[in-house]
Amino acid sequence: MSFPNKEDRIKCWSRRDEYWQCLDEGKSQMECIEFRKQYEKFCPSQWVKHFDRKREYLKFKEQIETGGTYLDGGMQSSKRSDLPKQVDKKSQAVLDFQMADKNLHN
Repeated sequence: MSFPNKEDRIKCWSRRDEYWQCLDEGKSQMECIEFRKQYEKFCPSQWVKHFDRKREYLKFKEQIETGGTYLDGGMQSSKRSDLPKQVDKKSQAVLDFQMADKNLHN
């Protein structure tokens, strides 16, 4: 396969952007299926794979930056109040050791 010319690249990017916009509007994959078909039609398969991975990464990065964690496509809060109140003995021993080591170097 030859490298797409400028016109083909623009068509590909436009179809990708239309598909992503549909998803960003909160619609399901099934509701955006026609956009997906056009996206796959106008873009080389390796580009589709790359763009899909890029979108997942950007969504992951956005959610992490807003203070949450990304689990199975959903947000989970990572506030301290959500963390377990008790730490097991082994973890506590590691924390105590780290604090003692830090105090020795100060």
